[in-house]
Amino acid sequence: MKRYRDFNSYLRQIYGVRVQRISLDAGLSCPNRDGTISRQGCIYCDRLGSGSGAMVERGESLEEQIARGRRLAEKRYGAKKFIAYFQSFTNTYGPLSRLKMMYDTALSCADVVGLFVATRPDCINSEVLELLRSYQKDHLVWVEYGLQSSHDETLRAINRGHDVACFEHAVRMADNCGLNVCAHVILGLPGETREMMLGTARYLASLPVMGVKIHLLYVARGTRLAELYEQGGIQCLARDDYVEAVIDFLELLRPDMVIQRLTGDPAPSELLAPQWAKEKFKNLNLIKKRLEERDSWQGRKCQSHGGTEPQSRGTTEPQR
Repeated sequence: MKRYRDFNSYLRQIYGVRVQRISLDAGLSCPNRDGTISRQGCIYCDRLGSGSGAMVERGESLEEQIARGRRLAEKRYGAKKFIAYFQSFTNTYGPLSRLKMMYDTALSCADVVGLFVATRPDCINSEVLELLRSYQKDHLVWVEYGLQSSHDETLRAINRGHDVACFEHAVRMADNCGLNVCAHVILGLPGETREMMLGTARYLASLPVMGVKIHLLYVARGTRLAELYEQGGIQCLARDDYVEAVIDFLELLRPDMVIQRLTGDPAPSELLAPQWAKEKFKNLNLIKKRLEERDSWQGRKCQSHGGTEPQSRGTTEPQR
């Protein structure tokens, strides 16, 4: 029994083979870092903007990053097709001409069948969405919005720089363009109770959000969060508490939503706490084990929100 709709199975259903994301650094910035909104950034964001730093620090072109990522994915996973995943910082934050050049470059590489773009909901507009939609004829396209929490008080506490209403507006704009939306959330944020975390799950289930990434709050060195942690101002969730929170969260999501992540994957050298976050596969296995022990599954407690549940786009392979 599949207890949640996992990302790999979703991709295999479309393409019939193993499809792997290749994380890309396009050398962009973020309005929450360059002074447009703030120069401090979100309190948990590290110096690489949650990405690889391949272009910023190593000077690798997008083609070089894809070639390297492809070799690794073929060797490790036996992947046959690939998704260009623009991950570092804010990947719609720039002139439209530059964005088009980035996306075109990535999609021109052999066996790249999808385009996933991570961004902020306050860095989206109709022109960018139309550009992304233009790729859907031949590719699988998703836009990933960082939400983190559905509570404005939490967003202020983490210096997110936008509110929940901004996220919802961006979701509906993308949905109106026929784009798949993935929401990125973090469990264990400062000041959040278990009920607040579950409130975020209920909120996402009520929107035309097709996918969810669930991360634990971990502390990376050199961040404002690290300062708070070292001063005793915050505590990270214990592993068992995180596992239970993930399962409670999954139970409230719609069963059609694609679960693209269940935990974070921090760079060991950058991690300050919790140390158990380094053990990605152990954490995933514990979640699966507890799902079975609790006889639980995604959508188990999801309440109907009226009407027909939206379905994710891209259930058959795009024609080339």
